Amino acid sequence: MQVSVREPAVAGVFYDDQPERLMHSVDHMLASASSEVPVCPGALIVPHAGLRYSGPIAAEAYHAILPWAERIRRVVLLGPSHRVPLQGMAVPKASVFRTPLGVVPVDQTACQRLLGTSPAVMAHDLPHRFEHCLEVQLPFLQRVLTDFSVVPVVVGETPAEEVAAIIQRVWGAAGT
Repeated sequence: MQVSVREPAVAGVFYDDQPERLMHSVDHMLASASSEVPVCPGALIVPHAGLRYSGPIAAEAYHAILPWAERIRRVVLLGPSHRVPLQGMAVPKASVFRTPLGVVPVDQTACQRLLGTSPAVMAHDLPHRFEHCLEVQLPFLQRVLTDFSVVPVVVGETPAEEVAAIIQRVWGAAGT
């Protein structure tokens, strides 16, 4: 199978494009975080601005899952389309997302299941190509989790019921 790569769109702008500096920055924010929760959260709501603005808050969210990091194998990312007008939702055709810290595999099987959930879900790389909201989550995930994949979904103009339907489709699966 040929690997299709979604290259970083905002490295060097929203976060450092140098691997060592990015790793140090993310690790420092995680070490400064103090959030603790009694059970593994089923979902996180995380800001998606540049790391210098929203990184410390994002670190609090990701710090909360550290005790369960070894059990988490799949992360579903949903975020709004900022750059491309989009009717519905888009999963990528790309098989991996690259950051300065390496590549993150896309769970293509889960993406295919979502395509069958609703006509509002399409496989389309353009909404992902320049989108920052999901990309800025990846360096935190790469530092907190070890062996994981992502199901990246860019959400455009879509009824809440459609978004809920795709969440239900992937909710509760082991390791998600």
